[in-house]
Amino acid sequence: MARMLRVDRPGLWYHLTARGNEQRVVFRDAQDQQHFLALLAQWVERFQLRLHAYVLMDNHYHLLTETTAPNLSQAMQWLNVSYTVWFNRRHQRVGHLFQGRFKSVIVDPPTWALGLSRYIHLNPVRVGRFKLDKSAQRRSRQGFNAKPSAEIVQARLEQLRSFRWSSYRAYSGYEKLPAWLCCDTVLGFGGGEVAQRLKHYRGYVQEALREGYGESPWEGLIGRAVLGGKDFIAELKRKARGTRTQQRTEKALAQQADFASIIGVVEKLQGQKWSEFCERHGDWGRDLALYLGRRHGGLTLRQLAEATGCASAVGVSVAIKRFGQRLQKDASLRRLSERARAELLNV
Repeated sequence: MARMLRVDRPGLWYHLTARGNEQRVVFRDAQDQQHFLALLAQWVERFQLRLHAYVLMDNHYHLLTETTAPNLSQAMQWLNVSYTVWFNRRHQRVGHLFQGRFKSVIVDPPTWALGLSRYIHLNPVRVGRFKLDKSAQRRSRQGFNAKPSAEIVQARLEQLRSFRWSSYRAYSGYEKLPAWLCCDTVLGFGGGEVAQRLKHYRGYVQEALREGYGESPWEGLIGRAVLGGKDFIAELKRKARGTRTQQRTEKALAQQADFASIIGVVEKLQGQKWSEFCERHGDWGRDLALYLGRRHGGLTLRQLAEATGCASAVGVSVAIKRFGQRLQKDASLRRLSERARAELLNV
């Protein structure tokens, strides 16, 4: 089957992964992992993404993500480049950190999101010392593996529950859910009463540790690009039609429309027309529009400078940074920002 076009449309789910160049380590210690999680929090906000699951391994990472705008490639470039620059500076190295482009698989959520989240969360125990590496999984699917001992099962459970660098602990109720992680949708695919879903999910994941990891989601992979049935793939092919120029035009129009919506929302909050305050230095409405345009419209600094009549991209950057600092100190301004974000979701 020919390689499918990369479909970059709002509302699609993706399994995303990037590996270290030459299979080298990309997370050397806890500080590296903590910084990457901080970038994920910014990534979700800046590119209007929904992050449903993640795991950070020594030499790669996995993300289960849903887009709300046609900006996946831009988002992944920002994430990998931002981390690479920081990592190289911290560890005094140069050159590429990740191997080639990121890998993406489009996912049909009702069919595969639950199983794929389990696959992601089991990464820390899917290694040889826990007898869940690739060869052991293959033997298990062929019916050749004996039932694991109680000691092995306990070791697997302890590793899974204590591993800090995945979303499993939040999914299972072992730690507080961060604001930038979405668990409810995947948990909902597991069915049952809302109050019991965390417990059911724990059982679903831990079952694989007791019985031996069974079904691999990649057994359902079509054309190395999609996890989904025939109807889902047919719909993707329909959406993928059009030239690259048309697709780029769609993205540009989406960005312009987004910023027009942002200005409308800020005008409503400010109680004034954009023309009355857009050139007013330090005005919270003007700076809020710039902040939202950068973080939620996916616009570049240059695009924002042109759209708002600022002298330079540097001036826009300074205004956005200044507004971010004001948000940390001013509760009333934070409430206005949250109202603006809520309004934009309904535009």
